[in-house]
Amino acid sequence: MNLALSRRPRALWLALLLPLALFAGDPRTEADALVAQIMAKIKAGQRTEAALAPELAQFDTLLAAHKGDTSDGVARIALLKATLYTQILGNEEKGLVLLKQLKADFPNSKIANGVDTMIDSLEAQRAYATGKVFPDFAEQDLNGKPLSISNYKGKVVLLDFWATWCGPCLAELPNVVAAYKKYHDRGFEIIGISLDRENAREKLVEFTKNREMPWPQFYDGKYWENKLSTRYGIHSIPATFLLDGEGRVIAKNLRGAALDEELEKRLPAK
Repeated sequence: MNLALSRRPRALWLALLLPLALFAGDPRTEADALVAQIMAKIKAGQRTEAALAPELAQFDTLLAAHKGDTSDGVARIALLKATLYTQILGNEEKGLVLLKQLKADFPNSKIANGVDTMIDSLEAQRAYATGKVFPDFAEQDLNGKPLSISNYKGKVVLLDFWATWCGPCLAELPNVVAAYKKYHDRGFEIIGISLDRENAREKLVEFTKNREMPWPQFYDGKYWENKLSTRYGIHSIPATFLLDGEGRVIAKNLRGAALDEELEKRLPAK
């Protein structure tokens, strides 16, 4: 499944990976069918709110059917809907509203207690909303060369927070490599920010070479305490920011064909 990996197992789309048998007292069959429908559509590239409208409505139907039940099982359904907005639809504001509503509706559930980190992260991400200038950094890449967004002024840049151990990152990697090959000559650049663990430098160098990833990488070996991911409030990967030539955020977390379509619109024809 091409899902973002989260630092905390209670958060984000990892909830989809939990056995649905854990939904104590919930309509297991209906929930199972709903998740299957969503995953099938996502796999087919249908990841817009309009395309997933029937499934979003089914979330509301399930929650209405169990109104008054404040157990973790029902709270998890609310979490699934919220993270669908934040991780797939890219609508952080709507997801934030739903997460806060979850805390209000299920105040004593473990799920509600566990979404504080998600809420904090989303509120921090407001500083990097579409149209805002992404705060620059001044670091060094794997080769010891200066690395910053300002080095690519006038270029369309993809900031890619990822790791070699991240399954969803690797699933998306062929799309990123293809985009780089297709659009690099038209002014597209990538800056990789690796959350790989300590002592993984040689592995990272070899990996990027073998996977045809010639763009620069920032790596400090601090895993989830990576200097840049911590600074920008990144709590799940892959996480990407597409920036214009002035460093403004064009879009976040574009996947597959969505990245290709946006680059085709933004970059001049050859």
